Amino acid sequence: MKKEEIFENIKGKVIVSCQAVPGEPLYVEEKSIMYLMARAAKQAGTPAIRTSSIRDVIAIKEETGLPVIGLVKVQYEGFESYITPTMKEVDDLMEAGSDIIALDCTNQKRGDGKTINEFLTEVREKYPEAVLMADISTYEEGVNAWKLGMDLVGTTMSGYTSYSSKLDGPDYELVRKLSDTIDVPVIGEGRVHSPEQAVKMLEAGAFAVVVGGAITRPLEIARRFIRAVESR
Repeated sequence: MKKEEIFENIKGKVIVSCQAVPGEPLYVEEKSIMYLMARAAKQAGTPAIRTSSIRDVIAIKEETGLPVIGLVKVQYEGFESYITPTMKEVDDLMEAGSDIIALDCTNQKRGDGKTINEFLTEVREKYPEAVLMADISTYEEGVNAWKLGMDLVGTTMSGYTSYSSKLDGPDYELVRKLSDTIDVPVIGEGRVHSPEQAVKMLEAGAFAVVVGGAITRPLEIARRFIRAVESR
């Protein structure tokens, strides 16, 4: 599916994030089971899936036939960034058939000694036709990623870097500022816990909204209910 067609399909919609990493209840060592979450998301009407790991990219594409935003979460020594942090992960995601590749485009420390600008320039030179999504935490990072040729900018990392705003809910203001400045889709992502918040993300200017934990992470969902009841 071409970039323009993917963008047309996701505009104004909810992209469901189906991820399970080692240590989480839905991570099974022997076999990916996240394709089942993706099956449910497709039946609900999502136009695309965001997922982590090569095996889940492959399994979810086979199951749903939907465009997949692929990433690999890996923590290398010396790196603060962990979302598709090196060319190895980009290569693997391209080989697996990711329709969009998400990368950490924050200013966090990189263990390879490269700046984020150097890394993104290398990725774009190696894969000029790839559709790349920048996961950022601040307005400045989003503008920088846009200037470096990223095709989409997501607010994924807002609140998850040491220097970004710590909020209980979505970063509507970041979405608003970016959508007023850059001319590529701004994807609202991060701490979207309710349908009302997803709608508010779109009203703030998001091109589309990614929702993960509120739909596909049962431990987080259960904890939210239990804490609310216990704190009454």
